[in-house]
Amino acid sequence: MPNISLDLIEDKIEFFEADDLRALEKKINEQIEHNKALLLSVYHVSHQMHITENGKRWYSAVVHFKAKK
Repeated sequence: MPNISLDLIEDKIEFFEADDLRALEKKINEQIEHNKALLLSVYHVSHQMHITENGKRWYSAVVHFKAKK
């Protein structure tokens, strides 16, 4: 019989990109809901906006999730 070991995820960092702010926010909110099942909550969010050569805006974010204690 295989030996199964379950480890608690304590930290998780995820990266997100989108071509508009609403889409970026939607992606982050969806992942927040998924990570709640893993008992992770948002610890820190960092975001940036970049303007491409043709003037289009590009948004990115890094979200640090930590285990709820």
